[in-house]
Amino acid sequence: MATIQELQYFIRENINEVYPEPEAGAIAQLVLEHVLQKTRVQLSMQRDDQVTQAQEEEIKQAVVRLQKQEPVQYVLGVANFYGLELQVDERVLIPRPETEELVDRVIKQHKGKNSLHILDICTGSGCIPLALAANLEAEKVMGLEVSAGALEVAKANASKLNLPVEWLQHDVFEPLKSIAPESLDIVTSNPPYVREDEKQHMRENVLQYEPHLALFVPNADPLKYYKRIAAVGLELLKKGGKLYFEINEQYGAQVAKLLLELAYSKAEVVQDLFGKDRMVEATK
Repeated sequence: MATIQELQYFIRENINEVYPEPEAGAIAQLVLEHVLQKTRVQLSMQRDDQVTQAQEEEIKQAVVRLQKQEPVQYVLGVANFYGLELQVDERVLIPRPETEELVDRVIKQHKGKNSLHILDICTGSGCIPLALAANLEAEKVMGLEVSAGALEVAKANASKLNLPVEWLQHDVFEPLKSIAPESLDIVTSNPPYVREDEKQHMRENVLQYEPHLALFVPNADPLKYYKRIAAVGLELLKKGGKLYFEINEQYGAQVAKLLLELAYSKAEVVQDLFGKDRMVEATK
């Protein structure tokens, strides 16, 4: 039977054609932490310990899938997001660090307020409403999503984390009658925003495995979701309520302009940790 250190080397060696270092090392770490249920410190201190036959087999099967460029989060079935361990599979996008920044901004601005009513649109795995439900004094948190498969994942996450989020299967382009006008304090959305012609610049593991419905918008109308969700926000937000978008970095100024034209006030483009225009927030 192999030791932890030998398996770490085995994973890195066998995936480095697809994932060069240091990424291979980071992925090996994730696989070992998940399969062996140990922390980074435990793995380091116990690196000469042997693993069980079953664990070794599970790691080798994971490596086969990683070699085919399947994202490590799908291979392990989990992704970490804002301190929550979420289930993920090919029905949902893998939550990104930029989206954690959006969540962090919302939480910092609304910490200490109570009775909040929140709606997340294009909710996918449920990462945004679940993180908000876990960190804010909200009376009602809702996640809206058109994909039945994605909602199954979101519901499973809410159940596992014991967080009270209400899920709505609905196409945002259809009238939304189940939420009372001017009843919401916060609307968030990380809608599809990658143009079809940007596919050529994307990594193969994203294109091959992640749901295109959640990623792409037509070249001819890249802001279609923002226009529609901004209109929904005008209808459903209370006066002074806030709208938060994650955006394609190329469209910050255009999304802000769109919101100001719709009579939102203070539409602000916010940069992510890498200095890219990544969020727009506005007030009704």
